[in-house]
This record gives sequence, structure tokens and C-alpha cells, in this order.
Amino acid sequence: MVGSITSVLSVLGRRRSLAAAGLALVVLVYYETSTDLWHAGTWADVAWLAVVVIPGVLALVGLILPLREERWAVWAGVGLALLAALLTVANADVFANFARLGAATFIAFWFLGFFDTLSWVVLVSSIIPWVDAYSVWRGPTKSIVEHHAHVFTVLSFAFPVPGAHQAANLGMPDIFFFALFLAASARFGLRVGWTWLCLVAALGGTIALTVWLNVNGLPALPAISIGFLVPNADLIWRRLRGQPGSGDRPNVAFRRPANDT
Repeated sequence: MVGSITSVLSVLGRRRSLAAAGLALVVLVYYETSTDLWHAGTWADVAWLAVVVIPGVLALVGLILPLREERWAVWAGVGLALLAALLTVANADVFANFARLGAATFIAFWFLGFFDTLSWVVLVSSIIPWVDAYSVWRGPTKSIVEHHAHVFTVLSFAFPVPGAHQAANLGMPDIFFFALFLAASARFGLRVGWTWLCLVAALGGTIALTVWLNVNGLPALPAISIGFLVPNADLIWRRLRGQPGSGDRPNVAFRRPANDT
């Protein structure tokens, strides 16, 4: 166990490790105390989730991005998935929530290894929005949300609303593809920082649109795919045409500085 922790710290670097630990503590405190906080109204809650909570939580994915190439990533994902199941049974909802986040993230990191070229990632980002839209509006997701709400809760990540026993839920496939596209932007030398920002903005926009339309839920993968494609469109176009460009060099955003120990 000590060796594993040392390995993680060496890959992430001291500053990044401290940032991840500090942010995780802040997020955990918010989750544990959210029901006792202020209640400012629907659109104030939407803004809080979109501008503070969602970016704060998903910054954790960006901070552990250097772990994406570790061989043990898949086993970390499987272990966290099992831990999430045990914590759910034990009614430790907050910790189960973050175990699911970690499981989806590490499994996405591992799964990216099957993509040899950027074109495969682009192809997936073009297909999954249609699959997700069908699932939400006519397929299994619609059935689960309408008839087995507790199942969706277990298979989703919750962003709690302050001052209420309510949360905006994001399905685990959405977390999976968020991590996959962010890791792909790093692996293929795209704009990692801008990709993260656009992915987060896309999720916040989806929540706002859901509230505005007054519906039970909207598919998030279309927005996630757009959040990956838009900030990298020119680099992707050059790469697919075989032309060199600034994106051919690894992006340094979310990467450990060379002198960081």
C-alpha cells in the first residue's frame, strides 16, 4: 500500500498531489454540509452548480490526468467500482459517490489505450451523442429514470444543491466519456486546458437547459462530445488530413512541471 501511494505521488508530483488532496477535502466538506447551506432559488442553484460545484469536482479528474498511462489504472477502476458497491450498501452515499467517480475515470484512462489514433476518438465522439439521445428519450435510460429511479441514483454521480436534499445527477457513462475525452486531448497533443473548460461548460449548459425546458433530464453526451470537438477542431482537422500543426506537440496544460518533485 505504501509503495502504491509513493508511486502515485511520484507520478503526480508534490504540487499536483497537494492540490488534488486539498481540493478533494474542500469538495468533501461541501458534500457533507450541503443540506445545511443557503437556499437561494432555482436559477441561483443552477449557477452555483455550473460555476462552482461541477468545475470543482471535475478538476479532480484533470489533476490526476498524469496517471492515465499507469498499468494499474484498470485495477484501480475495478477496485473503486467494488468499493462503491460496498459503500452504497452501507449507505455511505457521499463516499460511494466519489468511488464511482474514481472508478469511471480510471476505467476511461485504461480504455483509451485501445485507441491507436485520434481518428478513432473522433469517430466515437460523433456516434455516442446519437446513442445517448436515443437511450434518454426512448431507450433504457428513459425506462430506468421513469420506473427505477433508485437504480439511476446508484449508477450516477450526484452534484448536490445547497440547502436542499436534491442533486443534479450525471450518469456514469457521462463521467466515463468526460475522462476519456480529456485524457485523449492530453495523449494526442490537443488543447487540454481548453478541452476541460469546454467539457465543464457543456455539462453546466445541459443542466441549465434541463431546468429551462422543465424536463426530467437531457442526454449529456452530445454536449460532452461538442465540448471535446469544438476547442480542438482545427488541430483535429489538420491531424486527420495528415498536416503538421501546433497540436503535434504535447499540450503542457494539466501536466507536471519538469522540476516538480
